[in-house]
Amino acid sequence: MQFQAADAEALLAVLSKYVVLTRMEPGCRNVDLCASATLPGRYLLIQKWDSGEAQRAHFDSPGMIAMAKSCTGLLTAPPNIDLWDGASAHDLR
Repeated sequence: MQFQAADAEALLAVLSKYVVLTRMEPGCRNVDLCASATLPGRYLLIQKWDSGEAQRAHFDSPGMIAMAKSCTGLLTAPPNIDLWDGASAHDLR
């Protein structure tokens, strides 16, 4: 998920809390919060889940909904949300 902050300090507080809580959810392998080195106020959340089902269930979870509501007024536009599959050298044959 990619976010562009209207209020970076407040958004970072929301996203940091979200990361901590999401890491404790069943099926969550990791969540990273990254800040753009080239575009101030742009943040990226990278999540890894045990399965697509766990990831989709999280998107309907109370924690995700609370984070989304907490972003009200803190963004310049809606976040860019996309689902990705990780490819690794182990997957290539």
